[in-house]
Parts: sequence; C-alpha cells; structure tokens
Amino acid sequence: MSNFLYEREQKCREGISRSLSKLPDYCLDFFLSIENYTSPLTRLNYSKDLEIFFNYLANNIFHKNVKEITFLDLDNLKSKDIELYISYLSYYEYNGKYYHNGEKGKARKIASVKSFFKYNYKHDNLKSDVASKVDTPKIHTKDIVRLEVDEVAKLINEADVPEHMSKRQQAFNKHTRTRDIAILSLFLGTGIRVSECVGLNLNDVDFENNSFKVTRKGGNQVILYFSDEIKNALSQWVTDREKFLENVKENALFLSLQKRRISTRAVENLVKKYARIVSPLKKISPHKLRSTYGTNLYRKTGDIYVVAEVLGHKDVNTTKRHYAAMSEDIRRSVADKVKLR
Repeated sequence: MSNFLYEREQKCREGISRSLSKLPDYCLDFFLSIENYTSPLTRLNYSKDLEIFFNYLANNIFHKNVKEITFLDLDNLKSKDIELYISYLSYYEYNGKYYHNGEKGKARKIASVKSFFKYNYKHDNLKSDVASKVDTPKIHTKDIVRLEVDEVAKLINEADVPEHMSKRQQAFNKHTRTRDIAILSLFLGTGIRVSECVGLNLNDVDFENNSFKVTRKGGNQVILYFSDEIKNALSQWVTDREKFLENVKENALFLSLQKRRISTRAVENLVKKYARIVSPLKKISPHKLRSTYGTNLYRKTGDIYVVAEVLGHKDVNTTKRHYAAMSEDIRRSVADKVKLR
C-alpha cells in the first residue's frame, strides 16, 4: 500500500474512532462486523450517519444523552419516528453547523440506519427491525451531465492556450499548464476517479506499454491503458515535473505549486476553472468528465460490459444508470429498423 493510501486509511480510522466515542458502546460491534467487506471510507460515512441519527434520537425522541440510549429505547421506536428523522434530514443543525440533504443524501443516511438495525435484529439485540418498515427515499433519475465532443477539445485547448482567462489566471497557468493538460487528458481518456488520479505515483506509469496502475474502491489494484495522445501529455508533464521538483523527494505523479501531492479539492477546482469557460451552463466536475468518457466509450464500442470493466463497476446496471447515454442512442438506432412499405 502506498503512503498516500495508508495515510488516507488512517485518517478514516481516526474519524471512525471519534464518532464511536460519541455513540453508545454497543455500536462498536456493528462496525467490527462490517470491517471485512467495506472500505474505511464507507465505514467512516456510516459512523457519521449514525452519529447524526443518535443525536437526533437523543434530542428529539428520548431526551437523554446519546451514550445512555439503550436497545430497549430503540425497540420502543415506531416507524413514524424514522420517517420524521428522514424529514429532519432535509435541513438540520449539528455541532453548530447547518446541513441540507437531497434525495441521495437522505437515501445514504437511512441506508446506514437500516444496516445498523438489521444487524442488531439479526443478532437478537433488538426484538424487531423497525427501520425495515420504512421505505428508502426515492431517487429521481437526472439527466446525465457530460461534455460533448467539441467541448472536450475546447476544454483541453483552454488549458493549453488560456485565451479566455484573466491575466492573473494566465500567469498562474504558465506554472500549471502541462500538469493540468495531463490531468484533464487522463480523466477524459481513461475515466479514472479523482481519488485514483490524486493517488497516482510516478512509478505507477509505464510509458513503454502505455499503461498505469490505479487503486480502485476497496483497495483492488488494476492496470489501465492510455492512448499515444495521453502518453504525450503525461510525458510532457513528467519532463516539466523533474525541472519543477529540484531535488524534492515526492513520489506523487501530480504536484501542487507547494511541491506536495495535489489534493482532491485542487483537482476539482482546476476542472471547474476550465469547464466554466468552455461550458458555463453545465456544472462539470471530475466525475462528470468520467461520465463523458464512459458515454463516449459506449458510443464507440456499443458494449456496456466493456465500459463497466474499464470504469471498474462491479454491477453493469451502475454503468447503465450513470455513464452510458443508452436510452437516447437506442431510440435513435432503431428509428429506421421497421419498414412500412
């Protein structure tokens, strides 16, 4: 495991420990039970979700300290209490800050609660699984946001020749130009996740075979391949990177101007910076560039299973839902299939 991944995992574990210190002691058993089949990040999200849930119960249902909430208390909950909690998640205050949740946020948080109740019912800690009686909030399908082919070219061109940027941005671009082109090219030409991009090390790239190694969700490592166009972009950045470093020992492929591994937030900001110029009406993020790649790859291959494999999806339905613009393409492809005369 690389230092970056190890440090990220440690931060997740520390966050889980902080949440567990605020939760009833019996919550630890639940997290131990899911450790073998969930990632540290997933467990961190679960711990934060349960922290919010128990805080709600303590202040709105039981009126006692979170640590004092017992299994007997949980057995006395009604399905209406869980439904009220879902409503509460629309807009709530926690630790002095206000939060908002849409359909996805609510669904994720209630899924954590359902898993917790299911585990404790299964292990006879609860007499009933009240959470199972509550429907998960429906997530309405949204249009896929992605760049069109001409917008892809414009995005990379804008990083290469920033004609539409302010003078300050143009001055900044002189120092980051080849790095930004390499990052944008990787997203648009391989469909990697932002976390996979940030986690890349210099020795993960094999220029002889046009390949690189990424660590997927869950920790699995796979080899992906890139085109000569992306090879040229990466090679140019690596050359500039060596001049930029000046004996600094940092193995990260992509660096910030502070000569440290670039952060996820910095990558998100650079994508937004260029995308706002090219397509101001679309909210483009690294994940939307991944969607763009997935859609374009499907259009070229017509094989959703190939797209799922390259993107690292365990379930091809995930690919169908989020990345390939299948419905529109299918409707267009059958337009002249049925002949009337």
